[in-house]
Amino acid sequence: MFRELLSALAPAIGFSVLLTGLAWGEPVVSRSNAPDGQIHSRLSALLGQERAVLGAIGSQEMRKLVRPPEAGRGDKPFSYDEEWLAAQPEATGDEQFRCLAEALYFEARGESLKGQFAVGEVILNRVDAPDFPDTVCGVVKQGTGRKFRCQFTYTCDGIKEVIREPKAYERVAKVARALLDGAPRGLTSGATYYHTRKVNPHWARKFTRTAALGQHYFYKPPVRLSMR
Repeated sequence: MFRELLSALAPAIGFSVLLTGLAWGEPVVSRSNAPDGQIHSRLSALLGQERAVLGAIGSQEMRKLVRPPEAGRGDKPFSYDEEWLAAQPEATGDEQFRCLAEALYFEARGESLKGQFAVGEVILNRVDAPDFPDTVCGVVKQGTGRKFRCQFTYTCDGIKEVIREPKAYERVAKVARALLDGAPRGLTSGATYYHTRKVNPHWARKFTRTAALGQHYFYKPPVRLSMR
């Protein structure tokens, strides 16, 4: 079991873990009349190696490794439909969950279910991208404090964020919870930008449009070619 764990974790922590034959081989019981001391020593060494590996992994990487392939805490498998969403329990979570739920409320509460998931995808795609902060709250609040120069308008438009539609928030909170629990991100083809159909920002002409869902267009930045 430890061998499989290390094989899965090694890429995430950026180095190869080299273990002795003790870790990779099958347990060997001494043929002496008193093997307990040797077994205890070997188990202690093995557990020490496991603690060292787990301690080297950041919390973000650990969440990605243990994240289930698909979300669905109810009896029904994940689906982009209202019946599935209604079957999910009330959504709760930590600060990262609240940042995502609030972003979906202020950015996409009037969207269709797929539209809300798509906006959530962009936020999580940014978390995974090297050019953005590596937490949900970091992505959502990037640029906050500079009026109309933030990444998500509601955080810098000068209007106090007040949730006045609790039912709408309850809905987007379930979407946020599903995404954080591992719902598939296949609606936007990895988009890290979007804008509403009502505007036509200058950057959109240079980016690749990946999807059009509800009132939003979704984009990837152009591929950067390195010169050798």
